Amino acid sequence: MKNFLSQNRIIIISIALILLVAMNYNTVVFGLDSDFFGILFSVILFIIGGRKTNFKISYLLIFLLVLFEFVSYRLHTKSLHFLSLALFVCLIYYSFTRKFSFIAFICILMFSTIFNKFFEHLTTEIKQTLCYTVFLSLKNFITIDKIEGVNFYIKGAKITIDTACMGLSMFKTGLLTGALLLTLEEKKQQKYFGIFQILLFCFFIILLNVISNYFRILLLVLMQCTKENVLHHTIGILCFTVYQVIPMLVIIRYFKPKILEVQNANNKTNFLPIVISFCIVFITTIEMKNEINFDVLDNQSLKYTIKDGKWINDEVFKIETKNKLIYIKTPSHKPLICWTGDGYKIIESKEIMVNNEKVWFNIMEKNNAKFYSYWWYECGNKKYTSFIEVMLMKLIYNKPIRLINEIVKV
Repeated sequence: MKNFLSQNRIIIISIALILLVAMNYNTVVFGLDSDFFGILFSVILFIIGGRKTNFKISYLLIFLLVLFEFVSYRLHTKSLHFLSLALFVCLIYYSFTRKFSFIAFICILMFSTIFNKFFEHLTTEIKQTLCYTVFLSLKNFITIDKIEGVNFYIKGAKITIDTACMGLSMFKTGLLTGALLLTLEEKKQQKYFGIFQILLFCFFIILLNVISNYFRILLLVLMQCTKENVLHHTIGILCFTVYQVIPMLVIIRYFKPKILEVQNANNKTNFLPIVISFCIVFITTIEMKNEINFDVLDNQSLKYTIKDGKWINDEVFKIETKNKLIYIKTPSHKPLICWTGDGYKIIESKEIMVNNEKVWFNIMEKNNAKFYSYWWYECGNKKYTSFIEVMLMKLIYNKPIRLINEIVKV
């Protein structure tokens, strides 16, 4: 039996991997839809740039896999479960080849849907901070009547900075460019970068991305061009090239790989990490197929008349009154993402105190009409403004949580 398993190990593991992918078809499609080319490029980079190492990478991968799958099991988080599947593939590749690429591994993490979710929750803050910094830079050189969130008022005209200017796509493109430069430098020198060198270069990529988006918004305001047109995209590409690509080409000259590839790496395949990882992913896969009871109306406050509402879908309950619109839903993402997707412009977003409790307050605009939006996360009738805090409570105590959004037309 032992000889049979040893002789057919590749076939057995391939069948197991195909089984997992088939069982997680919806999760795989969900993950690839978010950034197919970025994930594909990262996998190719992982194979091309992988180097033999004596580091016990399997311990790191199993630790991350256990952590991600525990969260996925408790919260039914597709994004983390998809990332766990990617880590399982990396573990299999490392177990057979003893090769691993830290550069590509960071790309896989950054291109995962969990990073997209994290970035979405910071979208408004990033945009408003960048816009206010541009305002401080320009107010002494040009006449700016006022600034409201992402709206600049110049000589009576309103200039709105759109969501694309927060720079997520440019950040990912810059990350891929940096990863490619590091890999090419490794191939050229026949040596490898250390993990601290890679992390330092990633820090420069993030810094350059911030600088690039700052100048992008500055130029858009100066040229009063914020609509999707040729000039808008040209400014974006120009800033990306001048403030990200060119500086990276200069910085990479001062980053020299010093680590030689390990020649006597242990090539013996250890099946135990693969078996452990397969069992963990398989158990989580079974749990992910169970129906979720979102419980968004459990122990709901008496201030809302539930009988007057209706379900929009399994995760959203809507109550419409004469003066107010109320949404009670799962806290999958900030309501600002939905509103901007429906064509609303977020003029202002900040935390305020209501009845001695913190809530989020937004001023929105659409078709020359203004709306006030109050929203918060709720667990046990206590209000929270931090998504991370409320999800930790869900993870630890497994209590129902919800997001409540009240909208009033001004």
